[in-house]
Amino acid sequence: MSHLNYNHLYYFWMTQKKGSVTKAAEALFLTPQTVTGQIRQLEQRLGGKLFKRKGRQLEASELGQLVFKYADRMFSLSYEMLDIVHYRKEDHLIFDVGIADALSKRLASRVLLSVIPNDGSIHLRCYESTHEMLLEQLSEHKLDMILSDCPVDSAQHAGLLSKKLGECDIGFYCREPLPTKPFPECLEERRLLIPGRRTAMGRQLQHWLEVQGLKPQILGEFDDAALMKAFGFFNQGIFVAPAIYRDAILQYQPVIELGRVEELKEEYYVIFAERMIQHPAVKRLCESDFTSLFSGLDDFSAVIPPVTFDGEFS
Repeated sequence: MSHLNYNHLYYFWMTQKKGSVTKAAEALFLTPQTVTGQIRQLEQRLGGKLFKRKGRQLEASELGQLVFKYADRMFSLSYEMLDIVHYRKEDHLIFDVGIADALSKRLASRVLLSVIPNDGSIHLRCYESTHEMLLEQLSEHKLDMILSDCPVDSAQHAGLLSKKLGECDIGFYCREPLPTKPFPECLEERRLLIPGRRTAMGRQLQHWLEVQGLKPQILGEFDDAALMKAFGFFNQGIFVAPAIYRDAILQYQPVIELGRVEELKEEYYVIFAERMIQHPAVKRLCESDFTSLFSGLDDFSAVIPPVTFDGEFS
């Protein structure tokens, strides 16, 4: 009996993961014809069709589903091995973290610093992008963890888990002079700077405005929270920000708080692959209690004690 060609199996696995031959070919830097030919050779070896047509889409056959089940376990395990090898960089561990651009950079940095020891045993590398792009990179084993404003749907992203770190109210701010109408009617007096519709807060805010019957003029939508606040500091528009940063924002005179909405909550989640619970930084983050941070405690050192790690990551 001839041996199984694992390259052929890998091309089939990638095609099923990506959902099409074209997308698999792009990920593999091959032509679609090459991928199709390799899958056909695997079908000849296994004695059956791995895919069937459903309209214009490819769908795994009964044999294909069985083969994919085993292939997924095999290649997921191989990726886990590569990840563990990858973490070792001389005498420290690599920790690749994706940060959703909708999140407050100040909060994200405080959360991460709480789990990074001062002894140099972990080398932190941060990347910023949209929630969707970061999820794709995490699924492709290019990131170890994500900090985001919404959880992961485990039904659509098998093997990925999320944990809520906390939440806080949202405040509305603007530069003086104060609008003449009371809050929230005053939101119609000036143009709004709001989170983009692709963000969880952006969608919440749009719904809240509709429920309130408000039709403000939108000056701009921003996926990046820091950029939105920067615009707010330098023009007369009204911008939103987590209420836990009220005191820091009001230090920028003459910025004032117009009001706070308890129904609007900015949420914070950590998302990681199930295998990554072994990583000391991920483990500590999942075990930490950030209640004090989200209640507005300014002294972060009182939230999380100094970090020390014993033993090795294995």
